[in-house]
Amino acid sequence: MRAADSRFSPTLAVEMDPAAAATYAMSFRTHVYAGKIEDWLRDEDVPEVDVVAGGPPCQGFSSLGRQDIADRRNTMWAHYAESVRRAKPRYFIMENVPQFLSSPEFILLQQSTERGGLLSDYTFKAYVLNSVHYGAAQARKRTIILGWHRDLPNPGIPTPTHLDRPVTVREVLHGVPIEVRDTDLPESQIEFDGKIFRGAFKTSELHLTRKYQDISLQRFKHIPEGGNRFDIPDKLLADCWRKHKTGSADVMGRLRWDRPSVTIRTEFFKPEKGRYLHPTENRAITHYEAARIQGFPEDHLWVGSKTAIGRQIGNAVPIPLGHAIGKTIANAMEHN
Repeated sequence: MRAADSRFSPTLAVEMDPAAAATYAMSFRTHVYAGKIEDWLRDEDVPEVDVVAGGPPCQGFSSLGRQDIADRRNTMWAHYAESVRRAKPRYFIMENVPQFLSSPEFILLQQSTERGGLLSDYTFKAYVLNSVHYGAAQARKRTIILGWHRDLPNPGIPTPTHLDRPVTVREVLHGVPIEVRDTDLPESQIEFDGKIFRGAFKTSELHLTRKYQDISLQRFKHIPEGGNRFDIPDKLLADCWRKHKTGSADVMGRLRWDRPSVTIRTEFFKPEKGRYLHPTENRAITHYEAARIQGFPEDHLWVGSKTAIGRQIGNAVPIPLGHAIGKTIANAMEHN
């Protein structure tokens, strides 16, 4: 990104998910390389910019499921670091899961900033920040690495704005119709990178529900606000739940109106994946509601199937947290 008059304008983006790449291109009207970062580094020149922001894949570090230190995706940070080296920014931002800080790759990142290393011209600070402290209506912790050229001072940590009064689900969904009947995206399509995609859709067009089986609707009816699968009568339980009386209390859980949401992940539209039932309605939250919880504006554009858009929503850094980070960098640039 290049900075001018305290504003950031995107210069280029690299995204290997084709639908996500199309979404970025439609929303920000900038060049997007739709492919692997290592291929981009080979195929294109890296422009010099003021800020580089990126989030290398984090699945190998995630606390969900099995952590795999040999996961190839864990090494993607090195391609990101090479991008920083070539772009010569004043600042860089890197985002990942909290577990990244205890990984061997984090040690390698630290070593890369030492004399003779790939990023020897830079230093950085790593923080674990909770998006709920910055005005997002969800508890979501992320590792945020803020790096800067050694000729510049430390930009500091983003200042929390909502430590004492978090934004609630009720506040962020104010005005959203509770009753939802539509299940399908509008009929429209675009061409991007030689491929045809569904879209583009505004955030406000994503208020879509699913067709649930009767057994699912019966289960939902027994779960109160803040409840979960343990509130479902035995006769309605799946066999796997009968055998497992312990485990996550978020499975088939309802959100609470007057608290922030749990972390919005990529399959928020599946109640069996977490605490994603609407606080009062017998359905999971819609794509529109999930995007609102993440902080996306009404006119943000989305490209892809419902599943692809759900993945984009769930993988995103909450907008209020991103705003706080951007503001910190912008303030540092103004003073230097």
